[in-house]
Amino acid sequence: MKPHVLMVTPMMQHVTSALEDAYTVHRLFEACDRKAFLAEIAGSLTAAATMGRADAALMEALPNLKLISSFGVGYDGVDIEHARSRGIRVTNTPDVLNDDVANMAVMLLLTCSRRFVEWDRYLRAGRWEAEGDPPLARGIRGRTVGILGLGRIGKDIARKLEIFGCEIVYHGRSAQDDQPYRFYGSLTDMAAASDYLIAICPGGDATRGIVNKEVLDALGPDGTFINVARGSVHDEEALIAALQDGRLGAAGLDVYVQEPHVPAALIEMDNVVLQPHQGSATVETRKAMGDLVIGNLAAHFAGKPLLTPVV
Repeated sequence: MKPHVLMVTPMMQHVTSALEDAYTVHRLFEACDRKAFLAEIAGSLTAAATMGRADAALMEALPNLKLISSFGVGYDGVDIEHARSRGIRVTNTPDVLNDDVANMAVMLLLTCSRRFVEWDRYLRAGRWEAEGDPPLARGIRGRTVGILGLGRIGKDIARKLEIFGCEIVYHGRSAQDDQPYRFYGSLTDMAAASDYLIAICPGGDATRGIVNKEVLDALGPDGTFINVARGSVHDEEALIAALQDGRLGAAGLDVYVQEPHVPAALIEMDNVVLQPHQGSATVETRKAMGDLVIGNLAAHFAGKPLLTPVV
């Protein structure tokens, strides 16, 4: 008899297929009455798979739950403290997405500095032929890049940008003595010293709105803000106002406060480059992430150590 697994949210097809082969899968996202659905299957469930979402109410509805296997490196949508209090293990999918998310950060930075999207529109509109060459863009060699969150992905971003001749500085909870980059205890001070500010810190209450008006003003009218972390990290209203007022030069965003909604004000501005949360969205990386979801569930049911535990 197959073990039972709850699928909290829709998953990638290769994950869904693997889970259906190995387990009896219950799709919470298809239930018309969530409460009744969970009550009916609660006794048979010890594990759940999710795209980064699992609240306390879900955990309380499943008294035998032992594992939440979450897709994604971020787990701010999972109530970690409640899971810990219940003795529920939580796993994520770290490391395998470092390269592609770091590449997205570098791509956004280069796209903003060289005005790729803006000049693409300029050419397509026939303006190059009609008006001549557009204004010069900016190079990045010798520029200072401040990284908010020098974790695994932050370090990868730093290494990649060093190749372009950038000076790297960083801000986080504490200095990392094994890193060669200058540490700033104040995010505002780092922003004032930087040409580019890249956010790649965890989401959640601790970092909510940390990139605020003060930080954006410190970055200044020649500065560029890049966010490949979580939309909650920046104050969206303050960001829009800074861009509109010319107090901030440009922004490259892969994440937003209320995804998939993106404020019209951001869409309308030429000095903003937007992506629909595609940091890890390559075939290779998403498959590797899905494989970790599958592997953690397999380890749980085999009584083996979990591959990538958070709790």
